[in-house]
Amino acid sequence: MLQQLPLTEPAARDPLTPEPAFLTDDSAAILRFAAEALMAGQAAALVTLVEIRGGAARPLGAQMAVRDDGLYCGFVSGGCVESAVAHEALEVIASGTDRMVRYGQGSPYFDIVLPCGGGITLSIHKLRSAQPLHAVLKATAQRQTASLHYAPASQTLRSELSDGESGWHDEEFTVSYQPCTRVIVYGRSMEAEATARVARAAGYEVHTSDGFDPRTSFALMDAQTAVILLYHDLNRELPILQAALAANPFYIGALGSMRTHAARVEKLTGLGWCEQDLKRIRAPIGIFPKARDAHSLALSVLADVAAARLAGAEK
Repeated sequence: MLQQLPLTEPAARDPLTPEPAFLTDDSAAILRFAAEALMAGQAAALVTLVEIRGGAARPLGAQMAVRDDGLYCGFVSGGCVESAVAHEALEVIASGTDRMVRYGQGSPYFDIVLPCGGGITLSIHKLRSAQPLHAVLKATAQRQTASLHYAPASQTLRSELSDGESGWHDEEFTVSYQPCTRVIVYGRSMEAEATARVARAAGYEVHTSDGFDPRTSFALMDAQTAVILLYHDLNRELPILQAALAANPFYIGALGSMRTHAARVEKLTGLGWCEQDLKRIRAPIGIFPKARDAHSLALSVLADVAAARLAGAEK
């Protein structure tokens, strides 16, 4: 007769050993993780990259959120200091006193070396309220830009509807948050389906359509939107192109050869669009020349969209 072994419960986590709750560098996910911790009665800290010396794996304003049970998410480097940062954040949560910490170049921690050879400074702030985080999350969900302003002297955090760069402004450090990149893919084809799938995998907000709907298409085309036309029919794409040119999307791309684009430009010129307007259309679409199969074209198009988005963010 087989003897049944007693069931054992899984070992409890040691809160003194921080570990990632999940892997993400999405700012909304990081703020939401911290806000949900506070709303559940847990303490949490927000870590922000406020200075870069030399090279760094993340931009100014990169963040982590750390809960009092040692779980954290986000990145402020390439993954080489995050566990150490979480330890520091737990000490800040316990003491209630914010601190600045240096790693890499100019740091007292000689055993923690950044592979890029540079140095970073991080602010670690014990969150006192979820309100500023919720305000930013609400604003970006409504397609507005927002920011958090951290004042080390007073250890306070406030939110604001604003469109600026992340960095030091007087005695406060500002982190700017943009709405999720929106992608509208027009067309009914393998190319359109593949492009929509890649865009979703990249974390973009994706809308697909087979034709122009004046009630919804124009309203979706805000400054954080990429308009992608994957038709093989100039007449079908003309209403969409005119709506996109009248709106302010950061990217307009259209499928077709150089000859097709010349015909497209001729038609739009005849409809009253000037040369400066028409230069906004990226055609032939994508960064890979002569991408023929659907998946190569999708990668080519989305790489072009990502490059345009980054270029706009750096202006």
